Amino acid sequence: MHEAITWNAPDGDHPARRASQRSMSAVARGAKDEWLALFTAGAVVEDPVGPSFLDPSGLGRRGREEIGAFWDGTVATMSAFRFTIADSFANGSTCANVATIVSTLPDGSTMTVDAVLVYTVDDDGMIASLRAYWEPDRAMATIS
Repeated sequence: MHEAITWNAPDGDHPARRASQRSMSAVARGAKDEWLALFTAGAVVEDPVGPSFLDPSGLGRRGREEIGAFWDGTVATMSAFRFTIADSFANGSTCANVATIVSTLPDGSTMTVDAVLVYTVDDDGMIASLRAYWEPDRAMATIS
């Protein structure tokens, strides 16, 4: 795993858990193409789940092209990410991680996002959906 990821959770081998770890590692390293390659062609990313200023429709981003545009408009605008995983629940095709993500903005300030990140994979271990449950207003209030 990447040094920007602190894993304080159960780490039993599970395809969705491994996919979640690869996803966080790619984000922490700014590896867009590697990150996009983790997703199925028809994958859906909801980050955050539901309507927000990041996704007014609340429908998420569907397919690699929209997911890539999400990266460009959000992930790429940050200078760094640090993930701390407090717990992880993996069963079936899904893994839910209880996470704190500290994002560094270009001006050096930080924003803390407390979230539950739910990854669902297909039979090949590719991410079919990523649903990030967090509250944008709560996160924005942490910027310092």
